[in-house]
Amino acid sequence: MKVKPNIDLLSVSSLGVRLTPFSPEPVHTSHLFSMQATSAETNVLTINASLGLRTRVLTKFVKDSPIASFIQKDLQRRGIEWIGPSIKKGGPWGYRHQINIADSGYGFRGPIVTNDRAGEVGRTLSSSDFSLEELFHSETILALHLSGLIASLSKETGNLCNDIVTIAKQHKTQISFDLNYRASFWHNRKTELSTVFQTIASKSDILIGNEEDFQLCLDIKGPEAGGNDIDSQIYSYKEMIKLVQKTYPNVSLIATTLRQVIHANEHLWGALMYKDDSFYLIRPEPIQVKDRIGGGDGFVGGLLYGLNRGFDNDRLLQFAWASGAYVATLLKDYGEPLNESQIWNIWNKNARVKR
Repeated sequence: MKVKPNIDLLSVSSLGVRLTPFSPEPVHTSHLFSMQATSAETNVLTINASLGLRTRVLTKFVKDSPIASFIQKDLQRRGIEWIGPSIKKGGPWGYRHQINIADSGYGFRGPIVTNDRAGEVGRTLSSSDFSLEELFHSETILALHLSGLIASLSKETGNLCNDIVTIAKQHKTQISFDLNYRASFWHNRKTELSTVFQTIASKSDILIGNEEDFQLCLDIKGPEAGGNDIDSQIYSYKEMIKLVQKTYPNVSLIATTLRQVIHANEHLWGALMYKDDSFYLIRPEPIQVKDRIGGGDGFVGGLLYGLNRGFDNDRLLQFAWASGAYVATLLKDYGEPLNESQIWNIWNKNARVKR
């Protein structure tokens, strides 16, 4: 009997580029910028690919675009396989890849993010772009990760996400869903997107999100308001997790990061996870921040990597926490750890030089 090759982690994404000032200045006074390929979903994949897992993204490109070529080469460099058609630009007002423009902030000047998504090619992603059944028949896909960003990008991408989770469920693929609520995406679309998100959540094994995500994406009633201290917030979130698990009994793991911003370069960073009928907590503690964008994706990437590697529950949350903290030390919004030890050294607060 022929053994099918494994894909450790599959995702769907609309890729674009991020422009970041070369120095920690605001966007509006900067003249030099660095450019990177970006998306929340490939940020998650990159952690896993860098640590040796086989990853793949389903996406879409603009034909003959230098930006598309830049993105494709960067995915290849990161070790992420990609499948997706290229479509014609369609003139100067046609399709292109999204542009994310963001500074990192400094001290008490917070970062500012501007998304330019007009004509975004990824909004046209649809199930007809891929042979989904063949994809799951030809290879064993161990895990599928989706985010609310791709699920809410357009009606077509929402349908694609629903179709792929249905097929993944049939093939016993583990399904992870990071809710990632964005108010601008949900404007005048609440009925449509609530149905999409609730359908995906009902088939998911892993849900990731904060209180607002669960309330606004899944219509989970929030717990009674408590105090503003961290213990009250943790208690409040635990109560909400119980409601989520009761509503979606198929879900076996629910996780969130806990973040308090002291200033742009120092945050209190923690994490909470529900798994195997128990809560696991890392209380927020100070971390230094070069750029906060992508820290949450780093957390998710570390979480999925730890699940693939069979980490016990304590180590699983520790590795996810440290992966997010690692990404916060970088100007890019994705992490490429050298090895597991680099992540574990962050957890162990071991910043000694390696010679």
